[in-house]
Amino acid sequence: MYANRVSLTGFLGKDAEVKTTRNNASFTVLSLATKRSWKKRDTGERLSQTTWHRVIVWGRLGEYAATLTKGAHLQIEGEIRTREYVQKANGDQSAEAVKTITEIRATAIAKLDRPKKDEAESEGAAA
Repeated sequence: MYANRVSLTGFLGKDAEVKTTRNNASFTVLSLATKRSWKKRDTGERLSQTTWHRVIVWGRLGEYAATLTKGAHLQIEGEIRTREYVQKANGDQSAEAVKTITEIRATAIAKLDRPKKDEAESEGAAA
């Protein structure tokens, strides 16, 4: 049995970007930051490292993802995908280069943000 599943919890680094393929199919690209922290044993110093993930979202979920904005706290589930592309040669490079990119293809998105006070009060008044 094989499984390719990933679950990430983090914050969006910028607003969602909607892009279109050559066949006019639209998809949404998210830039999600995750962070890991640790303490150095010898000095007790706390360190952290931020990792950026490129998340691709298709279909109806992509339409929802397109509404997400910078700073949104999200949990994303999906699968890891790698693909290759050819980087065209430009003035200072003599040859084309094959590049590999790793992305997360999202299958589920949960927004973890709490409603702001204004929104919570207006919802409570409407009930």
